[in-house]
Amino acid sequence: MECAHTACLGGGVIGASWTALFLASGRSVAVFDPSPGVERSVRDYVEMAWPTLTELGLTQNGTPDAVSFHTSAAEAVAGAGFVQENVPERLAIKHATFAEIEPVLESGAIVASSASGLTLGQMQGGWQDPAQFVLGHPFNPPHLIPLVEVMGNDRTADGVVEGAERFYDTVGKVTIRVNKEVAGHVANRLQAALWREAISLVVDGVASVEDVDKAVWAGPGLRWAAMGPTMLFNLGAGDGGLEAFCDHFTDTFNGWWDDLGQVYLNDDITRTLIEGVGEEARGQTPAELSAKRDALITAMQKATAGLR
Repeated sequence: MECAHTACLGGGVIGASWTALFLASGRSVAVFDPSPGVERSVRDYVEMAWPTLTELGLTQNGTPDAVSFHTSAAEAVAGAGFVQENVPERLAIKHATFAEIEPVLESGAIVASSASGLTLGQMQGGWQDPAQFVLGHPFNPPHLIPLVEVMGNDRTADGVVEGAERFYDTVGKVTIRVNKEVAGHVANRLQAALWREAISLVVDGVASVEDVDKAVWAGPGLRWAAMGPTMLFNLGAGDGGLEAFCDHFTDTFNGWWDDLGQVYLNDDITRTLIEGVGEEARGQTPAELSAKRDALITAMQKATAGLR
């Protein structure tokens, strides 16, 4: 799907990151956000992200100046062929935004929501006709992490999900299709499962917060950045593939699964995690840690470019 003009509804961290990516792709972007100072914060974010996008080879056709700012969502979507919605994740705000833009949308324009906690069905309640509306959930920061989870349902018009996927492909994203509505979609549920066990290991005294984090990034995290867990286990038994792997490790994994922790966040656990992260950060500010994260991700993206 080609469209020269896009809109981002919501200019927070997610909206600003999408804006940077769309601008880098050579598109113009209309940003809606009623918050005071949002123009400055979005422009600052784009300026911060631009060198990374350039390093990844994504800015050849783009300019950071092709952006406009609007205090009306209806005004922002005028003429846009693709709209990425990132307003606060409260159903009433989502519904009010959709009701405002629906009468003025361009014919054939696709609207995708970045929502992580709300489901497509819940959000469709804000539309008279949600035929052109899909889930388009990114991973933060969207300008750097390729994944977008895309979903439609029986109220979505034929070809709209595919159109959204084609658009995301043109801006360098990797999409997956969510076939069934579940809270948290796919990737957040995977994150939640891993973090639950990470917390359990800390609470049970098996390892510190820092060492559990290190066990991920210095171990399976490196492999997961290359391939998913099922494919990796398929490779883990050599020529025998996944069948041989499961034959050998079924009892082992079933035993581990029976023993996994069942923890829930509370004040005490949260305090333990905060203290552990503080020790791991070693005085580095969130901005410094974010810059380090982005530099590492950028290096990994460059290293794997063209290999998939």
